[in-house]
Amino acid sequence: MGAASGTTGAGTRPAPAAEDSRSTIVLNNPKPVPRPGTWISAAIVAVLGAMLLNALITNEKFHWDTVWFFFREVRVIAAVGWTLLLTFMAMGIGIVLAVTTAIMRQSSNPVLRVVSLAYLWFFRGTPIYTQLVFWGALSALYQHLSLGVPFGPELLTFKTTTVFTPFVAAVLGLGINEGAYLSEIVRSGLNSVDRGQSEAARALGMGKGQILRRIILPQAMRVIVPPTGNETISMLKTTSLVLAVPFTLDLTFVTNAYASWTYQTIPLLLVAAIWYIIITSILMVCQHYIERYYGRGFESGRDPRRGARRSLSARQQAILDAHTTKDDPFLEYTP
Repeated sequence: MGAASGTTGAGTRPAPAAEDSRSTIVLNNPKPVPRPGTWISAAIVAVLGAMLLNALITNEKFHWDTVWFFFREVRVIAAVGWTLLLTFMAMGIGIVLAVTTAIMRQSSNPVLRVVSLAYLWFFRGTPIYTQLVFWGALSALYQHLSLGVPFGPELLTFKTTTVFTPFVAAVLGLGINEGAYLSEIVRSGLNSVDRGQSEAARALGMGKGQILRRIILPQAMRVIVPPTGNETISMLKTTSLVLAVPFTLDLTFVTNAYASWTYQTIPLLLVAAIWYIIITSILMVCQHYIERYYGRGFESGRDPRRGARRSLSARQQAILDAHTTKDDPFLEYTP
């Protein structure tokens, strides 16, 4: 009896009871609630879409053979390339100006703050078309531009028309205007990062430049990227206004020129519209993947079994695939 009581003392843990196979939980199979309104609305939308498609295909006045011919025409393809070049170069200038002015607005120097506010006030307060006209008329206003001491000797002088070609004027006009709008987007992204991040980095001995590059900007990109992608798509269509410079190699001008030459206005408008839709679709896909990259760790409402593997680095994934660690390292210590 003593030995038996010793084996069942307080120092030992009782053996777990055998699991009863009959106590298995059986889940019911709930049926979804019928939603006839959803199916009726979907059917109506499908019928309307089929009617629209039929109206586009069967109407001979669209001249789809002409659309297909000019869609592949050499000058139109070249115009697509010039339009893309205008878009990306203008966005590059805009992003640099936006980051610079956003940092200037947060500076403790009042001169930098006033200059950034004046830049935003002027370029956001005037229409882009008016700005492009002035950029195009720069050679008429100033035949020569110079660098030197104000009201003093000129160190470098050059002719305006040799530097500010229509392409350069179009890129600068679009980029400087875009920088004024992107500046507020960048500023909101920088303000979205908690100040404690900067204080902790400063306590570790990091400088302001390191804090901005390594702490603030990587976290702010989650807020900056989505509206910047929208601005890029908007910039693609804004390039159609560079006729005001004038720059005559973009997609809109080339298709309009062919329309005036062939008297086929509708087919050439469809050519431009189709190309813009194709480029916009590609940019939207790129925007989606960039947003997902900078949004790692902030996903909410996503199935963890689907999103966890995507957010891991290659090294972490290799460790998990080796099965040398447990899926839940705290499983043994969970009561």
